[in-house]
Amino acid sequence: MPATPVRLDLSSPVRGPRGKPPRHFVDLTPDERVAAVTALGEKPFRAKQLATHYFTHLTADAAAMTDLPAASRERLVGDLFPQLLTKARTQTADGGTTVKTLWHLFDHAKVESVLMRYANRTTLCISSQAGCGLACAFCATGQLGLTRNLSTAEIVEQVREAARSLAAGEVPGGPTRLSNVVFMGMGEPLANYKAIMATVRTLVAPAPQGLGLSARNVTVSTVGMVPAMRKLADEGIPVTLALSLHAPDDELRSELVPVNTRWDVDEALDAAHHYFEVTGRRVSIEYALIRDVNDHAWRADLLGEKLNARGKGWVHCNPIPLNPVPNSRWTASDPRVEQEFVARLRAHGIPTTIRDTRGSDIDGACGQLAAEEDE
Repeated sequence: MPATPVRLDLSSPVRGPRGKPPRHFVDLTPDERVAAVTALGEKPFRAKQLATHYFTHLTADAAAMTDLPAASRERLVGDLFPQLLTKARTQTADGGTTVKTLWHLFDHAKVESVLMRYANRTTLCISSQAGCGLACAFCATGQLGLTRNLSTAEIVEQVREAARSLAAGEVPGGPTRLSNVVFMGMGEPLANYKAIMATVRTLVAPAPQGLGLSARNVTVSTVGMVPAMRKLADEGIPVTLALSLHAPDDELRSELVPVNTRWDVDEALDAAHHYFEVTGRRVSIEYALIRDVNDHAWRADLLGEKLNARGKGWVHCNPIPLNPVPNSRWTASDPRVEQEFVARLRAHGIPTTIRDTRGSDIDGACGQLAAEEDE
């Protein structure tokens, strides 16, 4: 397939509704939370009480904060916990254990999150932007364009709501805890670097100042924003890095993933390997298998060679059967071709696992999030 070079302008203005969300408790550091409650005439210890309700009891409901005087909790919640997300629609699959939620933001922008319950874990896929400006050719979100970045609180609210739903037993299987968070929903996480890092710190901070997740159970995905990947390596937080590669050669990858015209395959893989060297965390390589486009055996061999050229044991490959996207000319690889692709990678000694495609029937799988709703 001939490649069409794409010039990517990451500085271009965003489209659609945009604005700055109102200040939220989550947007503040612990010291700033104390300052905020004292500015409202409350004792400093109220900040810890609010944090306990939000991060431990998973509520922002003033009526549930019975250890605070009624007048105080109404004032504190009214000032520090504005409603940032409004649930517009939920769809379920897999017997109710996959739940896709469409959220309306304060300025009418829309995002989606997907909660998946497995036998031994629960995973939430969250959005970091409304839309996406990177225009990957096979991704429904990428065709929307970018509306705006999400704030830290808008991202964390997706997580709190999912954790609350699980704790309340609203997902089949009985009450449980949220164990994993992946930044693989709408948007390019590393294009909203400041907010996603503040979110990560909040997710891994111990209670009552955060949700107490293991950093190893948080995955940050990127299509290859090399400077931000290198910056992430120096943060000192051992999250899992996932690089959405989708082609091992620049000619094809520049067509599929336009950011490749700025940072090419080798630069992206070098940055991924640097992340491993600094953190000791094995990197995931995501690769959507597209029929007769990128699923050739020689491309599997080339990918294996490029990964091995940077060392052994630093990477795990996740081929993903392409999920259907409306009006797309591309489809998933033939299962036999998929098997050959995986076999070639394994022959190079690359640990390889086909990615689960749960939620595809509700457009909740990788590359399908488009924030659509019935009129």
